[in-house]
Amino acid sequence: MQYANILSARFVDRPNRFLAHVTVDGTVQTVHVKNTGRCRELLCPGTEVFLTAPGTPHRKTAYDLVCVRKAGGLLVNVDSQAPNQVAREWLETQGFDTIVPEYRYGESRLDFFMQRGNERYLMEVKGCTLEKDGVGYFPDAPTERGVKHLTELCRAAETGWCAAMLFVIQMDGITEVRPNEETHPAFGQAWREARKAGVRIRFLPCHVEPDRLCFTSVITV
Repeated sequence: MQYANILSARFVDRPNRFLAHVTVDGTVQTVHVKNTGRCRELLCPGTEVFLTAPGTPHRKTAYDLVCVRKAGGLLVNVDSQAPNQVAREWLETQGFDTIVPEYRYGESRLDFFMQRGNERYLMEVKGCTLEKDGVGYFPDAPTERGVKHLTELCRAAETGWCAAMLFVIQMDGITEVRPNEETHPAFGQAWREARKAGVRIRFLPCHVEPDRLCFTSVITV
């Protein structure tokens, strides 16, 4: 996936999870943050960030914050909508007969239903932006919704569906994601139960540029 109108800025602060203050050419701007996670290790004062101007009429902010350059130079895409777009691009290379987004199953709306011949698939997609010592972790904040999705995938796997959780890794050089049990122990427990039930855990490593996010491979564990 690719963005238009990318602009470099410097992060100032984040008054709430939806907004941030940045400086553009010495002027403070209020921008929309396309990620409601904490991102505390990424959004630090003075950090270089990248904005896109979608040009949507009647917006309160002119820019979306979509990418961050960590200390050391690693680019991290923080757009929470990007993983589903990249996942769809990958799914379209896999020979499915049908791909349906936002599929209702049980008490949840899962990201994708796919069909190939007589086989039915359900897949939930999560974006990984948290990195520690060369390993990706999810979530960066407690996610009851994530636990619920794993529970629904367990039920699907137990009734004959091919069920998977796909982690789109929104930075270069990371090929593994682990449950962040320090932040949310229940997610780690749900992860283990899902594995036992036959839910496949897949990682989609990506290459990141300020204006694009592209998958490079897929890893199944």
